Amino acid sequence: MNTVSIQPVDFGDAVRAEAYLDLLDHYMRGPTGSGTPLSPALRTRLTAELRQRPTVLCFVAYLDDTPAGLLTCVEGFSTFAGRPLLNIHDIVVHERFRRRGLARALLEKAEDVARTRGCCKLTLEVLEGNAGARQAYLEFGFRAYELDPAMGRALFMEKRLEG
Repeated sequence: MNTVSIQPVDFGDAVRAEAYLDLLDHYMRGPTGSGTPLSPALRTRLTAELRQRPTVLCFVAYLDDTPAGLLTCVEGFSTFAGRPLLNIHDIVVHERFRRRGLARALLEKAEDVARTRGCCKLTLEVLEGNAGARQAYLEFGFRAYELDPAMGRALFMEKRLEG
């Protein structure tokens, strides 16, 4: 029987930081990532950037002692509720470890953190074509966001800023 442990990432610990970066690189290379590896320049500076942001929370899921998944959350704030919210920015299970309950364990960790912080909700984005992740999120209780059905569902949009 495999033991699952989800640990906060201490970016001052080179081994734990590398585990996080390796899992992020795996995600970025895949079809639901950018399709390109984590660049050497970003890999070099990312841990320092994350250490400076107390509202960014990073975790690695270990299966026994092997890094198998990661969770990156960003605390935001809901002006409608007047309370914090927690956005799941990255959730990754390495392809070698899928179908073992790790995604659910990572979602449970995010929910536990959100409840501890007094958050009013969890949010995330998912690609339409990522059917497996979409199903996992629906089973966990996520739903499309709308305030008024007459106005329709919220859309996630971006404007890239170069520089």
